[in-house]
Amino acid sequence: MSAYLLLKTLHILSATILFGLGAGSAYYALRAWRTGKVEVIAVTFKHLVFADWVFTTTTAIFQPVSGLGLALLAGWPLNQPWLMWSFGLYGVAGVCWLPVVWLQIRVHKMADQSLRDGTPMPMEANVYMRWWFALGWPAFASFIAIFYLMVSKPI
Repeated sequence: MSAYLLLKTLHILSATILFGLGAGSAYYALRAWRTGKVEVIAVTFKHLVFADWVFTTTTAIFQPVSGLGLALLAGWPLNQPWLMWSFGLYGVAGVCWLPVVWLQIRVHKMADQSLRDGTPMPMEANVYMRWWFALGWPAFASFIAIFYLMVSKPI
């Protein structure tokens, strides 16, 4: 297998993990939150935070590196509009994702504290979850657009 095909395979697998984990995390976080049960929120967000650090962070770093490597190996000029849009949209997703991680960590800590104290979630957690939800949409839409650009490579 050529270096290009190996890198392309890893890039696609990484993109699949990044997108799939993001969608799955959003689903489970929202489902846990909607139960209103502090125990469920605490456990779910504990696992979400861990998965974000281990899987999402790793693939989030690998994606632009492997994408740049693919472009260079294929001989594509880096100023092609589809590549520039892909990197720009990836930046948008990253700008949305970083606060989402912080929000997930905060909600997890609040849930843990509420669980230990036997109290309901603080009202501040509702505000955090609204921001978490709102920031997820532009990131999700950016990734959909990036997938289209990766597949179609419009010039």
